Amino acid sequence: MREHREVKSEVLRDRILQLESEHGDLDRLIDRMAESPGTDDLELQRLKKRKLKVKDNILLLQLQLDPDSTKTSDGRA
Repeated sequence: MREHREVKSEVLRDRILQLESEHGDLDRLIDRMAESPGTDDLELQRLKKRKLKVKDNILLLQLQLDPDSTKTSDGRA
């Protein structure tokens, strides 16, 4: 049973890292698009919503990993 928990914890940590990477990628893409003239506002809004959903998923996974935690692995809330 303990081994199963360790595997699940490792899977959760890996997924959190993947989502944090995606969140950072979205953040950079949004910044670039916001600075570009003629940017599609609808696409920018979709990316921002996606970024928020990714952040929510990170927080949910962190709560599964550690119910007392609400910070990302890099220390941000």
